[in-house]
Amino acid sequence: MIEVLDFIGVFVFAISGVLTAINKKLDLFGVFIIAFVTALGGGTLRDTLIGRTPVGWMQDVNYVYLILIAYIVAILFRNYLNKLRISLFLFDTIGLGVFTLIGIEKGLAFGLHPIICIALGTITATFGGLIRDILCNEIPLLLQKGTIYATICIIGGLVFFILRKVGLEDSVNELITSILIIVVRLGAVRYNWSLPVLQIKP
Repeated sequence: MIEVLDFIGVFVFAISGVLTAINKKLDLFGVFIIAFVTALGGGTLRDTLIGRTPVGWMQDVNYVYLILIAYIVAILFRNYLNKLRISLFLFDTIGLGVFTLIGIEKGLAFGLHPIICIALGTITATFGGLIRDILCNEIPLLLQKGTIYATICIIGGLVFFILRKVGLEDSVNELITSILIIVVRLGAVRYNWSLPVLQIKP
């Protein structure tokens, strides 16, 4: 199930990148590049940091095919995708939860400290969008008030290791953690949750 949701997340993140690039009036090659880095940027950075080379998508070309399909679909149906924004948001949210877990599991496979594993999970889930926004000359959504992307991933990672410490079965732990991330993300958007904004008095 994690692998299936991973592919869904990659597909939806790629579509997100295509739509962003089209709105920025990039050419067809530029649109593909933005789609690619949005979908795989976080995982590529994670694998590079932990020395897992060749990185994941180089070992499984299906990821490239999937992005290419998403690229073509998004271009052909770009005028209709606005009607599906809620559905895309839900899949994007699922991807956030799944990618966080995938990053954590990769860290555990390398025997890394839980704090590093949580950082890897956060990088996997959020840095593709961060790179996309930087390349498109936007203030990264990750850093904007009201999104708390990284905070949600960190909370999910902490819950994962707490449940792991008490001996909960891995599959149940992954399910609970991913649901928690999804619910908190939906709540953050619905109720406009955000971290405090600091100000300097004149």
